[in-house]
Amino acid sequence: MILNQAGTRRFRAYTSKHLDELLLRAGLSEEERLKVRAVATVLPFRTNAYVVDELIDWSAAPEDPIYRLVFPQADMLPAADVSRLADLLKAEAPAAELNAEANKVRAQLNPHPAGQMELNVPRIGREPVPGMQHKYPETVLFFPKQGQTCHAYCTYCFRWAQFVGDADLKFASDDIDQLVAYLRQHPEVTSVLLTGGDPMIMGEPVLKRYVEPLLEIEQLESIRIGTKSLAYWPQRFTTDPDADDTLRLFEQVVAAGKNLAFMAHFSHPRELEPPLVESAVERILATGATIRTQAPLIRSINDRPEVWSTMWRTQLRMGMIPYYMFVERDTGPQDYFAVPLADAYEVFRDAYASISGLCRTVRGPSMSATPGKVCVDGVTEIAGQKVFVLHLIQARDPSLVGRPFFAQYDPKAVWLTDLRPAFADTFPFETVMADARLSA
Repeated sequence: MILNQAGTRRFRAYTSKHLDELLLRAGLSEEERLKVRAVATVLPFRTNAYVVDELIDWSAAPEDPIYRLVFPQADMLPAADVSRLADLLKAEAPAAELNAEANKVRAQLNPHPAGQMELNVPRIGREPVPGMQHKYPETVLFFPKQGQTCHAYCTYCFRWAQFVGDADLKFASDDIDQLVAYLRQHPEVTSVLLTGGDPMIMGEPVLKRYVEPLLEIEQLESIRIGTKSLAYWPQRFTTDPDADDTLRLFEQVVAAGKNLAFMAHFSHPRELEPPLVESAVERILATGATIRTQAPLIRSINDRPEVWSTMWRTQLRMGMIPYYMFVERDTGPQDYFAVPLADAYEVFRDAYASISGLCRTVRGPSMSATPGKVCVDGVTEIAGQKVFVLHLIQARDPSLVGRPFFAQYDPKAVWLTDLRPAFADTFPFETVMADARLSA
């Protein structure tokens, strides 16, 4: 392993060209490896030496949860699609032919769910603003161009379309001036979320170019950074050459009177075990930033209550704030990873029941759907009818936030669109969104 001058390991990425070699460590046969490589022509693969050497238990692969978190599975896509792609790989088909076939499969995977391309893109005048999303009045998402990759990719990532090399599917911008102009025209925006990809893939000089202009915007109360770097490359905050400069930038944000919220993505307790993670967390918190934790509930990786209660208790002990349990979104290999909403509620409830009140800052299970963040509050019986009880934690229309509503119980439902209203002809958000379209 290459060492830098401080004697610490440099970042080393593994991509699809390394996949077959790495799969040998999991004991997969040649045919199994070919199918995995076929899946990787459709969905992106990237990991790194830290994940491979420190987090994966290779003696338990391919069932190990961290292995499943980053390595494609042969049955993540329909068997006919995998077989067709595997045949092309075996025949050493031209790259253009292989990519054309992969694109056909991608087109069936709902690459931009929840109105990201149609409803969330803001405008200055009539012109759409690239690299931004504005779904909720008070929050703008910004996708810095240099931050649209990650230290490693999660197999269930709902933003997989950012990483497949198709410009038509990608959100990205390097125009911070345009973001600043938009914010000044929208005084209702009090929070900016830098997202991706992973903004922490950027070095401090680049990150600073995006962050510093935001400090001059008086209306902004918080700057958020969506990242999985604490799990996949904690060295970013400890031994990387610009680690200290990055932490000084965090201090600068706090000194400017802004809340700096680190939205940390942890999918499994093992990601919290290395001492390096605790050191990185301590250094971030020492800057005055807060760290809030979130992840989706994923079948075969973290679909047991004890996994979540262990994560939340560990995060609390380390000074982080448990924030969200999400439902796997309606994109990519959703059918493979999704947990039915009824089961998701049971996992959340059982985990929630076994933690202290200080951990109960967490919310979920929550669906980031077209109308907003829909939380499954429970299953009950009303007037002889079994129903889901739900509410919107966040919504395009703030008038909907916090209003309970009901859906007919369906043990197989995995997403909002699988549900049907109970005690009404429509869900509350359907009426509001229909009225908004008529007035537009």
